[in-house]
Amino acid sequence: MLNEILRNIFRFCLLVCIQVLIIKNIELGRFINPFIYVLFIIVLPFETPKWLLLFSAFTIGITIDMFYDTAGMHAAACVFIAYLRPGVLKLFSPRDGYEFGTQPTIQYLGIPWFLSYSSILIVLHHLILFYIEVFRFSEFFSTFLRVIISSIFTILLVVISQYLFNRKKEQE
Repeated sequence: MLNEILRNIFRFCLLVCIQVLIIKNIELGRFINPFIYVLFIIVLPFETPKWLLLFSAFTIGITIDMFYDTAGMHAAACVFIAYLRPGVLKLFSPRDGYEFGTQPTIQYLGIPWFLSYSSILIVLHHLILFYIEVFRFSEFFSTFLRVIISSIFTILLVVISQYLFNRKKEQE
């Protein structure tokens, strides 16, 4: 239990640092804005209580908001996907449910499951974030294009990070 808490605190700090110190400073164009920090919400253990899931999502979102100077937009998008996460997990759950101690990662549940699950949450996050940022219908299609392209890049980064940092199943 303590080991899992420390691992998640480390993951929180690492993802915030990667987002703020590296990704924020790379100019990828107007339509490409990957947000790797959503991985923190995506890979929280299945057993995470809903209140802790929402609190953790708000905390990482408001932390990113402080560095991006976005006045709660990231916090709103993170809390939104944290709220929907249990429903998305239920949508993809096996007939017998998830085993205790299993984590929502590629290594535990495979690439097709993880891509389906994470893609839904990432696209929803980006939809909320970018439409709150623009907050007008006159740029609907250009914002939608930005959501799609940024989601693709974020999904790519999330999958790559899963292969780089999570080797749990291979070691067992």
